[in-house]
Parts: sequence; C-alpha cells; structure tokens
Amino acid sequence: MPEAAPLSPSPAEQTCWLPRHRTSPRAARRELREFLLPQPSGEHLLPTGELLVSELVTNAVQHARTPRDRLIQVRFTLADGLLRIEVHDADSEKPELRDAADSEEAGRGLLLVHELAQSWGCCPRRGGIGKVVWCQISPEQAAA
Repeated sequence: MPEAAPLSPSPAEQTCWLPRHRTSPRAARRELREFLLPQPSGEHLLPTGELLVSELVTNAVQHARTPRDRLIQVRFTLADGLLRIEVHDADSEKPELRDAADSEEAGRGLLLVHELAQSWGCCPRRGGIGKVVWCQISPEQAAA
C-alpha cells in the first residue's frame, strides 16, 4: 500500500479543471473545501472563499465567450495565511466592476469580490489566450 505524502509546507496549492456548466460553481466550492480544511487556517477562510470562488467561476461560466467544450482552470494557493483564488478561462475580455440596479437579480458578483477580498484583479494568461481573474483573502477579510 502506498504511503500518503506528507502535507507540503507553505505554500499549499491545488488546481482543478471544470466544465463551463451551471454545476461548476458548486464543484469549485467542494474543491476549495477539500483544499482548505486540512490547512491550519483553512476553516477560517472557508466561508468567504466559497462565496468568492462561486462568483468568479459563475462569471467564467456565464460570460466567457468561448466554445462550450473549453474548460475553466481553478487554482488555490495558501501561503502565510493568505488565500489566493484564480479562475482561468479562454476569453481575453476583462470583467467590469459595475453597480447593479436594485431591481436587477444579477450583476453583483464582482462587487462582492471587490468588497470582501483583500485584493483582486485580472491579467492575461500565459501564452496570450484568455485571462486569469484572481482574488486574495486574508484572515482579516474572512473575519469581516
């Protein structure tokens, strides 16, 4: 029977690939939970992290202008208590932070990311195809 590898020292990292499907935000939350719970500060970061990964993956599923068969890459990194969430998709158009009208049922995802994350942004993917939308959550933001 193979031995389990010891937990790696900081930074811890995990990557998963998800389809562009309405169930992918739920799968991303599950992946984040499995990543964070074994980590010393993980449980504290989990509620905010789950909300923000859901919002970023939902944006990639709903708004990326790419063929349906393209996958979304989600990467988590935890170093010195700081959680970084990255969502990679093949659409190069950057998301725009906007104010949704009170009567709108959607359109507040990036506003939540902006308000709850320590920092967030968007940059081109390596190789020039697509983008990475990322956010960082510190224990202080998670407690807010």
